[in-house]
Amino acid sequence: MIQCSQCELLEIGPDRRRTFKCDPFSNIKEPECIAKWQLIRLDMLLAGYAGMLRMQKEMEPLQRKMMKFVEREMNDIDESDKWKVDENEPPPEPEEDKESGKEEPGI
Repeated sequence: MIQCSQCELLEIGPDRRRTFKCDPFSNIKEPECIAKWQLIRLDMLLAGYAGMLRMQKEMEPLQRKMMKFVEREMNDIDESDKWKVDENEPPPEPEEDKESGKEEPGI
């Protein structure tokens, strides 16, 4: 089995960053290259997910503040609309025709 460090499809930059030029659909050298390629991609997915989690943790305090603000605004709206409804009086029910279940037109 050839090591990636010995393969001509690997480029190492001046900052020691490795760039893999291998493509599992066109230019792999051995069957083991596909397994290595899958591991590399999985590692990239995990790094992306970890970055997303880190960003979400940074956003959490702001999201909490926003939710408190929205909740406070919703409570204020409910409080200001209480004058429209008498709490002691049940809500009016629409008049329905008992036989057909349809509402009667208003006169």
